[in-house]
Parts: sequence; C-alpha cells; structure tokens
Amino acid sequence: MSAVPLEISGAGKEFTASGRRRAVLADVNLTVAAGEVVALLGPSGCGKSTLLRLAGGLDTPTSGRVLVDGQPVRGYEPRCAVVFQEPRLLPWRTIERNVAYGLPRGTDREKGRAEVAHWLSVVGLAGFARHRPRQVSGGMAQRAALARALARRPGVLLLDEPFAALDALTRLRMQDLLAEVQRTAGTTVLLVTHDVDEALHLADRVVLLGTGPSADVDAAASIRLVLDVPGARPRDRGDAGLAALRSELLRELGVRTPAGVS
Repeated sequence: MSAVPLEISGAGKEFTASGRRRAVLADVNLTVAAGEVVALLGPSGCGKSTLLRLAGGLDTPTSGRVLVDGQPVRGYEPRCAVVFQEPRLLPWRTIERNVAYGLPRGTDREKGRAEVAHWLSVVGLAGFARHRPRQVSGGMAQRAALARALARRPGVLLLDEPFAALDALTRLRMQDLLAEVQRTAGTTVLLVTHDVDEALHLADRVVLLGTGPSADVDAAASIRLVLDVPGARPRDRGDAGLAALRSELLRELGVRTPAGVS
C-alpha cells in the first residue's frame, strides 16, 4: 500500500431539483499530503459527503478539479477506496467473500486469498471468515467493510461517517482500530465526521466546512477553518492540550460551552 496525495482545487458542485439549480459547494481548495489524516467537520447538509464523493470519482465537480497522486480524477477512481456509514455488505456472501470483493481486478487467486486473510486478521475477524453478514454484529460488519476497502490497497482511504451508526463503546474501539491500521498501512485518509472528539483523536488536521452564521440558507459551503492538531497520533482522548481546539470547533459549529468548560 503506497499513500498518495489528494488535491481538491477550486471545486464546486451544483445540483438541479425541480428545475432549480442549487450550489452545494463553492471554491473548495484542500490538499491532503501522502499519509496524512484529515477530518472534515460541519453541520448536516453542508456538503461533506458530496466533497468525499468528488474525491473518489463517485460524482463530478461542476467546477474545479480533483487530483489523486497528481492525476485528474475522471469517473470512479481505483486509487481510492470508500467506507460508508453502513457496511453495505452483500448478504448472500460470507465475510471473507465480501472482503475479496474489494480486491483489484486481475488479482491472482492465491495472492487474493492471502490478502483477504491478512486484512481479516488485521481487523480482528479471522475467526468469522465463513459467517454471513447477518450472523455478526454491526461493529463486526463495519470492520469487514474496512477490510474490504483496505484489500484494494488504496492510496487514499475515504471514510464517510463510518462509525456513526455504532454504539458508543464500539465506536471508540473502531476509532482505535482505524488509528492502528492507518499507522501501520500508512494510507492517506479523508474522514467525514460530525464528532469533534473523533476528529481530534484521529486527524492531523481538522477542516471545518460550512457557510458561516450570517449566510443565506441556500448559500454554497466552502472551507471556513483549518486547524492543525498538535501531537503525534495516537492521541490520549483526555489530553488537556486538545481542550482549546475542542472549544473552538464547538463554537464554530454553534455549540456554546459554559465558561471554564471545554
């Protein structure tokens, strides 16, 4: 797995509904260095998932461009892999066959089996390879989805709120798993999340997407704030050094915190 940079340059996106055009994103400029983890934060409907889809070639920008490893993204981008909020496993396939679905086309059969076994072991599912999705928990299904994405050996891993549907404890465990996998695999990561603590725990930088408090309701979103997160990953969730960043992000998101509370 070789991490590659992701560059989003002047990207805008418009949609047409009921004969009316609406701009969702406008002039978004973001460069994610090879091996970097960047978290996208913002209110619901601000275009975070749309931006992620543009990065993976699942949608096309109305303006601007997206480059992966210096090459323009045109259509589905094989150098990227996506993990969605739902595992989206094929119910009639076993867990190992779902993971194998992520292998690049033309992968040798024996090499493919070894790859699948490797990633199942990495995400802690080696003992569940022959199970069907209905036979495992939601957290285990999401681990299988992560293994499927990693089996592609992507240069860029795109994560669209992958832990949002999990219970609180499973979510924390999945965050730690992702941090460990990224540390060992080294892939570039763009993570969409609503969770400020998740962003600060996992990311090198946090990017706040939105329109600003005084903007029109139909205004297109752009990048409002970029914060560097100090300290090497993995970080202690209780690190007092992150408190000021947490408070700043919450304020930008319109969440008031009592004086002296972070």
